[in-house]
Amino acid sequence: MLAAEQHTDAASVPDHVAIIMDGNGRWAKARGLPRIEGHRRGVEAVRKTVKACQHFGIRFLTLYAFSSENWTRPAGEVDDLMGLLRLYLRREINELRKNNVRLNFIGDRTALAGDINRLISDAESRTGENTGLTLTLALNYGSQAEIVRAARRIGQMVADGSVEARDIDAGLVSRCLDTASLPDPDLIIRTSGEKRLSNFLLWQSAYAELVFLDCLWPDFDQSTLARAIGEFAARERRFGGPRG
Repeated sequence: MLAAEQHTDAASVPDHVAIIMDGNGRWAKARGLPRIEGHRRGVEAVRKTVKACQHFGIRFLTLYAFSSENWTRPAGEVDDLMGLLRLYLRREINELRKNNVRLNFIGDRTALAGDINRLISDAESRTGENTGLTLTLALNYGSQAEIVRAARRIGQMVADGSVEARDIDAGLVSRCLDTASLPDPDLIIRTSGEKRLSNFLLWQSAYAELVFLDCLWPDFDQSTLARAIGEFAARERRFGGPRG
């Protein structure tokens, strides 16, 4: 029996899992394949992970799909990634609709191509009434830039008189972030053995449990997620409260 399937009560399964999908390039290099093949296999891992989250009863899955720093990669690789994104948005929508998955996006869309923005809007519209898993893709996303955008929104609220400076609190900041419609993540997973957040959900991860896995993202599947959930379930979450 999978480790996570030994812990089926609501308290032991995270409501919101966020994943830094790392290792596509290394996966391909280790097999003598072009990097794009690692990214293609990474898309397959996304499909498996969506199904695994539904299996375990996870309600929210957020994936770090393309960071604001990823634009510095070679132009050919960026083009390949954008091409895979287009294919995913075109091909997966019917499957997501059928499986009651709502597709959501966070990040700065202004730098994305017009056709990608249209695909994003269409995906949000066509899956918006689904009530099962909420799958959020972080595209052109960087947490520091997100916090700056929130600060600007709040500054404008103060300037136009809709908010007093003394009333600014953590709740208001959260409501001005890209993730305003989502609960904070309970569990953040990073694959490939790296042990850092890389500008991902910095505000929202304040009390998230962090699990770092050695497996490369294309190898991630239901059993890998089960191990991460098992580690999550074994921890005692304190949220800054006193120790026993």
